Amino acid sequence: MYIDLVISILLGFAIVSVLMPFAIPELHKLKFGQEVRDDGPKSHLKKQGTPTMGGIVFLVAIVVVSAIFSGHYPKIVPVLLLTVGFGFIGYVDDYLKVVKHQSEGFNPKQKFACQFVFTLIFGIYLYMSPEYDNLMKIPFTEIYIDLGWFYVPALMFIVLGTDNGANFTDGIDGLASSVTAVIALFIASVSMYFGKGEIVPIAGAVAGSLFGFLVYNCHPAQIFMGDTGSLALGGFVAASAFVLEIPLFIPVFALIYLVEVLSVIIQVTYFKATHGKRVFRMAPIHHHYELGGWSETKVVTVFTIVTILLCLVAVLGM
Repeated sequence: MYIDLVISILLGFAIVSVLMPFAIPELHKLKFGQEVRDDGPKSHLKKQGTPTMGGIVFLVAIVVVSAIFSGHYPKIVPVLLLTVGFGFIGYVDDYLKVVKHQSEGFNPKQKFACQFVFTLIFGIYLYMSPEYDNLMKIPFTEIYIDLGWFYVPALMFIVLGTDNGANFTDGIDGLASSVTAVIALFIASVSMYFGKGEIVPIAGAVAGSLFGFLVYNCHPAQIFMGDTGSLALGGFVAASAFVLEIPLFIPVFALIYLVEVLSVIIQVTYFKATHGKRVFRMAPIHHHYELGGWSETKVVTVFTIVTILLCLVAVLGM
């Protein structure tokens, strides 16, 4: 199991490292350049035209590595399917942005409807499959709860919230990649030490491929993952948590995701209620810190350190 983790990390890193030098110029040729929000930080305007949709590359690595190990680790399959499914939604969203040269892509209702369908299929599969007990461990206790028929609605709420949190986290160079790489290593550790190693290879593949992606995505980024990558990563984190029966730990180890999505909800709600006033300088919250004087590198470093510490707290909660 330990060897499989090491191999999956190295393979994920190697595949991305080999493909990325070819992918970046190809995406340039196809003019798959990032559209930057006009109302965002002014420092982001120079990112206009940087290739996006780089998530395709690490998704390829994740699929290849998972396929190699899936015969011995069958519980990888539902995690992989939700990851790829959400990645496909993100790909279509990115494609619309590129073709129409607008920063919105899917409108929120369309994106949510697609996420809803994939999540419902995933939830029904886990609920109906005899291989899964559909339990949820309560953090810092030995108690597992069985929600019965309410399991699927709860799953859908948690998965959709986590996925959109990951999506909002992808706003500055290397942030979503760094935070999720740490989370992937945490998931691999939980699978090894507290489970039966069911999803160790896919967690290793995600971590390794993100390490490779970070070489090109760290500030100043040569490529962005786009919604193709961020939605896929959110799907991976949420699906893994349910397979390992630890979805109630997500607010602990993935608190950054939660804070990012809550900052948007709070900002929009307060803005509408007060007819134009704001709680944050800008949402998602990483932009709030940027406009407060933090560099992109500092935001990524601090958020990643916080995630490492939160993952350690989650281990204590196991």
